[in-house]
Amino acid sequence: MHRGHRRHCLGPAIITGATLLVIAAVGIGPAVAGPDAGRPSGSAAAGSTGGSVDTVGFGPVQTSWAAATSYARTRPDVAPPGTNDWSCLPSAAHPRPVLLVHGTWSNAYGFAGLSRPLAEAGYCLFTFNYGAADLAGGGGVMPMMRPAVYGAGDIAESARQLARFVERVLAATGASAVDIVGHSQGGPMSRWYLRYEGGAAVVRREITIGATNHGTTMAGIGALGRAVADLGGPALGLVVGRATSQQIAGSEFLTALNAGGDTVPGVEYTVIGTRYDTVSTPYEATFLEAGPGAPVANITLQDGCEQDRSDHFEMVYSPRTLSIILAALDPGTGSTPTCTAYG
Repeated sequence: MHRGHRRHCLGPAIITGATLLVIAAVGIGPAVAGPDAGRPSGSAAAGSTGGSVDTVGFGPVQTSWAAATSYARTRPDVAPPGTNDWSCLPSAAHPRPVLLVHGTWSNAYGFAGLSRPLAEAGYCLFTFNYGAADLAGGGGVMPMMRPAVYGAGDIAESARQLARFVERVLAATGASAVDIVGHSQGGPMSRWYLRYEGGAAVVRREITIGATNHGTTMAGIGALGRAVADLGGPALGLVVGRATSQQIAGSEFLTALNAGGDTVPGVEYTVIGTRYDTVSTPYEATFLEAGPGAPVANITLQDGCEQDRSDHFEMVYSPRTLSIILAALDPGTGSTPTCTAYG
């Protein structure tokens, strides 16, 4: 297993046997503690069945996922720098706001490496925390052990939360459309929004990073979870939460998401994967097949840059990932992705 994934695993839990193995091996997202107090007006309070939460305040730029995780442990609702300026008006050069959509058991601050350079490039950036859910609401045991982690609830419901957030962004900025950058679950969640919640009418570019677009074996954890259930143990969804189980390859959610093709007309897709991904496995399953009126650029981070060894988490902090995103948001620049040793 790649060293980067070991660094982000959840660690010991007060659970035994195969259940512990499932939780310890999944290891998605930063461990954060302490519920948010003092959300700004307009935020949707997190409920037991799932909800979205506005960010509170701003954190500093980070250069690695590990550093961002450490910072967010006691500040689970902090925003990454350069985001959520509700007075920001898109320019003629960059007329669409960009939404940053985090992954499972993560939060908005996970973008603390990408956000500042994107803002400095002239984009109005927005992000929020979605998918808050406790055990009763389908969030699994993770929210019990590490309060205020997000991206745990039903993904279709999270997509509806995204739809409401997009409406707020459009109303505030006066824009007619947005672009989306989604990490991990942020990919399939926002794609559900495109297909089933009206997003195709207002999204022009969809960029995903290490997304579980066609599901993941989670290095065999999906099969292990099913085996545990067959032996009379707890169902996978009960242990790791609904959102995680929905991302296992072959799930009903993914079958519905990809029914009739991977794309929707009128949206341009850029899909970034890494060969060192040990969470979204196999990494090639992230790639999409282009459909009518929906061009797709599938990019492996190491193609042309073998020294970038970013894993599932650190690829969000890779300079190469940032350069690919900037080129995808503004194809007219004709820029070439940078290549830096990272990971």
